[in-house]
Amino acid sequence: MLSLHQLTCFLATYEHGSLTRAAEELGYAQPSVSEQIRALERTLDVQLFRRVGRGVVPTTVADTLRPYAERVLASVNDARQAVASVKSFETGTIRFGMFGVARLYAGAGLVADVLARYPGVRVELVGQNSTEVAEDLRRGRLEAALLAVASAESEGLTVTPVAREELVYVSADPAHLATPVTAHRLSLASLVMPETTYRAVDSTRITLRQLLHETGRNPTTRIEVEDIETAVELVGLGLADTVVPKGAAVQLLPRLAPDAGWVSLRPKQFDTFAIVHRADAVLSPAARLMITLATRRMRAIAEAIGPDDPLAHDTLST
Repeated sequence: MLSLHQLTCFLATYEHGSLTRAAEELGYAQPSVSEQIRALERTLDVQLFRRVGRGVVPTTVADTLRPYAERVLASVNDARQAVASVKSFETGTIRFGMFGVARLYAGAGLVADVLARYPGVRVELVGQNSTEVAEDLRRGRLEAALLAVASAESEGLTVTPVAREELVYVSADPAHLATPVTAHRLSLASLVMPETTYRAVDSTRITLRQLLHETGRNPTTRIEVEDIETAVELVGLGLADTVVPKGAAVQLLPRLAPDAGWVSLRPKQFDTFAIVHRADAVLSPAARLMITLATRRMRAIAEAIGPDDPLAHDTLST
């Protein structure tokens, strides 16, 4: 029966034109290599080499066999490397960047997806704001991340949009929700906004500043907080209104502000979620796994809820 060992000995002999040198390269005794060549010849019922002096010369059959033998051994090596790559992170650590609000959509679910496949792995979801995570990507501290694109410059990064989410105006005052909120109304609103540390680069605030550019005003805040949960809870207490991704409103209002509601902005405004990695990066199997699972989870949410509520597929090109 033809074996990988026989093909290895065959290729070494073919390359060196000598059984002795082939044995030296492989670390075998010369009689062992000779026996493997004879066994291969018996299996194929052909002569592969002719003895000439102290060396051997390949026959036409050997010339024909050589590229096939090389492909077989290369495929086996690829298979071994693929298995080794998987094995290397079955009990290792997978680090994936994720901005704060994204955890509401893919945080726990993404970790569960990974652990279902690799129960022994350690998972780290890193980051609070997209700008911070993007900097970690550029410095090589992370391989890939799920970001809000508006706050991640594309220079040096490959950006692949995954889903687009509407930003909505949230209030506990029904009068504030009677009609979509225009730029002028937004400029006069009393707001509580999350991400105070990153207020200059937060994707939602950038979008709102662009919306209000024509009014000559920036969004004014009555209250600044770090996390979106606190902002929604303060809305529920009637202390201010806010603008958040619609998906966050869907998840948080029933628990933190059950008497509050939301309405669209006019014109509608959106954040875009994207998978981002360094443009020159060769992604590891762990990074590719996280990208696949995060993309699948975000798109599943979009398809389950529908294009109008709260995530819709984006058609942006990068």
